[in-house]
Amino acid sequence: MKDGRMRKGVSPWIWVPTLYFAEGIPYFIVNTISVIMFKNMGMSNGDVAMYTGLLYLPWVIKPLWSPFVDIIRTKRWWVVTMQILMSAAFAFAAFSLPHPSPEVIAGGHAPVSIFILTLVIFWIAAFASATHDIAADGFYMLALDSGSQSLFVGIRSTFYRLASIFGQGVLVVVAGFLESRTGDVPRAWFITLLGCAILFACITLYHAFMLPQERSSLSAAPSRGAKEIFREFGWTFVTFFRKPHVWLAMLFMLLYRLPEAFLIKMMNPFLLDPVESGGLGLPTESVGIVYGTVGVAALTVGGIIGGIAASRRGLRQSLWPMALSMTLPCLTFVYLSMAQPDGLLVISLCVLVEQFGYGYGFTAYMLYMMFFSEGEFKTSHYSICTAFMALSMMLPGMVAGYLQEWLGYGGFFWMVMVCCLATLAVTVLIRPKVSPGYGRK
Repeated sequence: MKDGRMRKGVSPWIWVPTLYFAEGIPYFIVNTISVIMFKNMGMSNGDVAMYTGLLYLPWVIKPLWSPFVDIIRTKRWWVVTMQILMSAAFAFAAFSLPHPSPEVIAGGHAPVSIFILTLVIFWIAAFASATHDIAADGFYMLALDSGSQSLFVGIRSTFYRLASIFGQGVLVVVAGFLESRTGDVPRAWFITLLGCAILFACITLYHAFMLPQERSSLSAAPSRGAKEIFREFGWTFVTFFRKPHVWLAMLFMLLYRLPEAFLIKMMNPFLLDPVESGGLGLPTESVGIVYGTVGVAALTVGGIIGGIAASRRGLRQSLWPMALSMTLPCLTFVYLSMAQPDGLLVISLCVLVEQFGYGYGFTAYMLYMMFFSEGEFKTSHYSICTAFMALSMMLPGMVAGYLQEWLGYGGFFWMVMVCCLATLAVTVLIRPKVSPGYGRK
């Protein structure tokens, strides 16, 4: 089968679900599971947040190398190659894990130096995952016509959510079960990462045979040439920064999620830390159940209801209730840090409220990025907006652990509540700039 021909008779049902499941798994391993793994292996909260926060960087800067994905080889080649690289990275990460003693793990101050090789491998996986995102989304648009793209947009979102449940839920529950069963934390995570590498390698092998081949005529890159692509690439940045109210838009994109950016890095360490350290003392498998099922479900439902509300009222009318929805549920973690309940039901309800509020409030953020991206270079400008979105999570997340160690969990969550003022302030500033009818169906 030559690379220039589209494989006949390959239904999108064969590859769209698995492609977006494969897109989600590495993202959640790199940005969520890594926090739990390094925390359970004895790294301090400050170091966990700093070094896992840096793993966001590839998603911040991915617009800078997206032209190379267009110029060098086909989207299909990039998809399969990046999946091979990620499969290898997960396997190498498993074998690179250090084996600190139980005393070092219990102390919670394992030196970062023993994790350097694992962190470097996770960085490679993060760059491969960000590149895979570019290629997979491009391949989706090349392989399907506009009607099919619309039909399968819900399918791809569903399987990305399933990847979230698998990554934040199933894998964490498995690791937690192995931790309690073997009593050996490094061994538990070695088995979990190795199993994930084998699973991802199977998905990669499946895609190597089942992804349809691209027609050369479908790809715009060969016909335009590298010089034209780079000229257009540079012009998209120039036009982005010439947009009206661009600095206000950047401020909104960086600060609207500020409370959540701090909170999300310390959620899992808070649930895992012992009660005497200010945490809730949950076992790892319980954290996987709470966030991988209740949390993901609440986040998804919140996003769906947010989308329905925005389509009826429009973005401008939805901004205030959605901004409040982003901020007020943070109080649930203030309550948890003060009451330190030991019942999983109460903890799950608080997580449900917080994640539902985040899912509902995040709708306004996504809609605003779409609104601001309107124009000649809509797709490219939206990609730049997503870079600011990743940066808004990366910078606060990197210092969240050090702030928590300084303030304690109670003080940290009250600080998060103060940060809610930033969300409300940028909402006040941006609301008059939004077209009254934008987003209304």
